[in-house]
Amino acid sequence: MSSLLMLRRSPVLPVGVVMLLALLSAWVTPVQAAPAAAPAPVVQPATATTARIKEVATVQGVRPNQLIGYGLVVGLDGTGDQTTQTPFTTQSLNAMLQQLGVTVPAGTSMQLKNVAAVLVTATLPPFAQPGQLLDITVSSLGNAKSLRGGTLVATPLRGADNQIYALAQGNLMVGGAGASAGGSKVQVNHLLAGRIPGGATVERGVLSPLGQGDALQLDLSSSDYATARAVAGAINTRFGAGTAQALDGRVVKVRLPPTPDERVSFMAEVENLKVEMAAPAAKVVVNARTGSVVMNQAVTLGPCAVAHGNLSVTISTTPQVSQPAPLSGGQTVVTEKSDIKMQQDGGALIQLPAGTRLTEVVKALNSLGATPADLLTILQAIKAAGALQAELEVI
Repeated sequence: MSSLLMLRRSPVLPVGVVMLLALLSAWVTPVQAAPAAAPAPVVQPATATTARIKEVATVQGVRPNQLIGYGLVVGLDGTGDQTTQTPFTTQSLNAMLQQLGVTVPAGTSMQLKNVAAVLVTATLPPFAQPGQLLDITVSSLGNAKSLRGGTLVATPLRGADNQIYALAQGNLMVGGAGASAGGSKVQVNHLLAGRIPGGATVERGVLSPLGQGDALQLDLSSSDYATARAVAGAINTRFGAGTAQALDGRVVKVRLPPTPDERVSFMAEVENLKVEMAAPAAKVVVNARTGSVVMNQAVTLGPCAVAHGNLSVTISTTPQVSQPAPLSGGQTVVTEKSDIKMQQDGGALIQLPAGTRLTEVVKALNSLGATPADLLTILQAIKAAGALQAELEVI
């Protein structure tokens, strides 16, 4: 019986052994993998940002207007204008008193210390209506010492067309303090300018283009054809083709609904539409007065070599006493001896590699070890050599 079982199982054993040997051989002899190909260089595309239309464009004609007026501040504690040196303060006071029915005798010399001539400025916001209040700024025109504790009398505020748009009056708020006695003076902050919150009342409004015509214009904050196309495309996608049309790189014309209520709802939706902002043009802004250098992410730097050295001139003056000889009748005098030294530090030739990212450009420029003031000249030289791919603007 055991022999029969062995005869029946014998054909199965070689197959299992073969399979086991095949697995062992595959495990012992690993398969040689093909060498991995070198990764292809990744090109960093210019990143785009998303912004709302209200952040990149404004409605043409919907803007604030500047107002200005001349007035008098009274009630000062002896810190007003000296009328002998500022005659216009006395003239203004006489004119105001005449309007109030008070006549000052001719030839009267008024020595006032509690009145100051001031200039009043304010900003009239768009859609402002009569009766609304405006914040105003009051600044001294004469030689007043302080406006603290003063009161601005009624002052008309005019626009660029010389029309009155607001009337200002109220008590000043001056964010400073000062005192003087015996030739000593202590002052904190500025005392010759102050503000009056809600100190002006609007008397006349300015017409808005939103209620005139059947279309308006959106003015982009910066001229860019891609942004103008994106703004017009976002409006047409939301409200239908033909609603907006890009006239140039800065102006987008938009058709308006017929009724005022629909126009307000329409503009509310238009302002909150999101657009894809294209990468800005490469630009480096240099402030020659402060030495500040600001660049955007699109700035690239080509390979170049820069040699930078410093030139310093030192002038020192030393006083010397010149003593005359005995019995010569001369006088002892003090003379000055000036020493002038000029030192020029040699600059090594440093190679700047090509940079395609802002961090690489900054790292390359920092390797020069130049001060911000020297960096202005270096950037101009690199731009002239054609290695700086950016617009250089000096402000």
